[in-house]
Amino acid sequence: MPAVLFHPDHRLWLLRGPGSAYAVRLAEDDSVRHVHWGAVLTADQAAEVAAPVSPAASSFEAVAGADELPAESGARFGPAGLLVRFADGTRGVEWLYEGHDVDGGHLRIRLRDRHYPLHVELHYRVYADSDVIERWTVVENRDRSPVTVLRCDSASWTAPRRARYRMSHLVGGWNSEFQLRRTEVPVAETVLTSRRGLTSHHANPWLAVDDGAACEEHGEVWSTALAWSGSWRVTVHRDPVGRTTWTGGFGHEGLAWSLAPGETLETPVFAGLYTAGGFGAASRAWHAYVRGHVLSHPDETRPVLYNSWEATGFDVDEAGQMALAARAARLGVELFVMDDGWFGARRSERAGLGDWTPDPGRFPAGLGPLAAEVRRLGMRFGLWVEPEMVNPDSDLYRAHPDWVLHMANRGRTEMRHQLVLNLARPDTAAWTHAWLDRLVAEHRIDFLKWDANRPFTEAGWPGHEDPDRLWIEHTRAVYRIMDRLRADHPGLRIEACAGGGGRADLGILARTDQVWASDNTDPVDRIGIQHGFSQLYPAQVMSAWVTDSPNAATGRRTPLRFRFHVAMAGVPGIGGDLTSWTEEELKESAELVAAYKSVRAVIQHGAQHRLRGDGTLTAFQYVRDDDHVVLAWCPTRPFGHGPAPLPLTAVRPDGVYRDLDSGAVHRGAVLLRSGLPLDLPPGDHASALVRLRRIE
Repeated sequence: MPAVLFHPDHRLWLLRGPGSAYAVRLAEDDSVRHVHWGAVLTADQAAEVAAPVSPAASSFEAVAGADELPAESGARFGPAGLLVRFADGTRGVEWLYEGHDVDGGHLRIRLRDRHYPLHVELHYRVYADSDVIERWTVVENRDRSPVTVLRCDSASWTAPRRARYRMSHLVGGWNSEFQLRRTEVPVAETVLTSRRGLTSHHANPWLAVDDGAACEEHGEVWSTALAWSGSWRVTVHRDPVGRTTWTGGFGHEGLAWSLAPGETLETPVFAGLYTAGGFGAASRAWHAYVRGHVLSHPDETRPVLYNSWEATGFDVDEAGQMALAARAARLGVELFVMDDGWFGARRSERAGLGDWTPDPGRFPAGLGPLAAEVRRLGMRFGLWVEPEMVNPDSDLYRAHPDWVLHMANRGRTEMRHQLVLNLARPDTAAWTHAWLDRLVAEHRIDFLKWDANRPFTEAGWPGHEDPDRLWIEHTRAVYRIMDRLRADHPGLRIEACAGGGGRADLGILARTDQVWASDNTDPVDRIGIQHGFSQLYPAQVMSAWVTDSPNAATGRRTPLRFRFHVAMAGVPGIGGDLTSWTEEELKESAELVAAYKSVRAVIQHGAQHRLRGDGTLTAFQYVRDDDHVVLAWCPTRPFGHGPAPLPLTAVRPDGVYRDLDSGAVHRGAVLLRSGLPLDLPPGDHASALVRLRRIE
């Protein structure tokens, strides 16, 4: 059956996925209204779905039906996704349908304003292998006067009518990102947003809605994710008569964009997913979508890396890095990354940022000898960079103080002694691309850790007639620079970082390979961070380090095995001071790295299942064909109360499974009902890695 169908008698479009359907129709006023999002329907069945009518019929209620892109128009009182003001002061839109186009799984509905030459396209795209629906909006001004765009969202979504609604979303802060929260949706407007110029540590542009009864393995879930790496806003609206909608897109409230005559504005993708299989099935569907339609190199296996930051801080030199590289190679590390401190006058966070040439005092012959030694040891070579920032104490800032975000007659707020370069400026963006391109080419850089260590402040552009557009154009410039680098250097891989997990979203993942989820490497804290991260993002893109004990952030002491087992849930790296590790620790680390390599194909490319056992026992189960990997962690437990066997979910009840390390054989029905016995060491911070293979 075609992915997109049009029912002309009912002016209705139906989009089909493998296990879901999405339907919209044209109302009498030519607005595009939501009809259905859920289980599979035929076009005729969707045509029978009645338009919702408010039970409180009065002159104080909104028009019936939910708009696919709500705009100011008539009796519409909820949050608008499109806010425009024309040159004569008129606001709002009155729709006129102009037609539609279908190209495979891509539907484009063409609309315009009835009076003004403002044209709007609503885009939908579905794939044969996914229930994810991609949506975005294109606005074009064909008038001779500019149009002020006060808000232009990518899409609005509508959940079916239910007795109650629950919302799942991610909150946090620096060192505590991706904390999962599940709360009842209040009868009100709930705004999730970042006003920081980055995706942010404090919220993530993903949310899920259910009827309050969904769990990890069962229940209907409607979830959405915005592919944008700058400021954003998602507004959830539950009205008093029982309807829940949400609208979202780039930019936060209060910004305005002047759309010049002939200019077009295209929004980022706001993707949505329905599943009847609970939160776990929703996550696995998102993971498959990221691999199949977002990542550039989904089939690659991410390497085990070493990063020098926690070992050296800013005290970086050639001899010290070579010593660390030698020890890293002994452990089986495949990628050596030198962090901050290698360039300019960078002795601390106070100076040198922006002067991207190797410090001759620390690297007398440049980076060539270190890169050569790293490769001689059998590893790839990577560098930390922070292209969007500058220290006022730098040659770059002294030469170009106008290149930073700033406003006339306002101070320039420093955070971490940094200011933000305005990459919306073509000259600043061109200079940034040039030095990155030169650096990668001259040293054959394999990997960049792209960091951004502060949000926007004084986000102005003196002399520019439309300064608010920098909020969007800066992020677009970051995308363009990354895209050009990857096109010109096909072997280059990039890790997205913003002081930890401040830039994790589907937009940045379209031009990077992995995300640094948090600066917090404490394994106990990381369990919660990684649980929230997994709601949307697959293990293949989650970078996690094993660092020293006690932990630099929390002071907590944990066993090396526990630290490794937590990091193995994604793409593990090592970030401790290897020169201070004992021979016993180095030997155990090498064994654990080898153990990870034996299972990483399953972890990075398999289906992930979240498990919960007794007390604080949690786990991930990864499945790829007949191979299963279980990583289990028990941070604390009362004396004498070891957890019971861990129930698995992704095994066949009639299957037989062998433990590849112990040789024990387990029946699938027993693993499902009674659980997998775990050989956990005594005490707190216990963990286990189990490899199973189905043999019958």
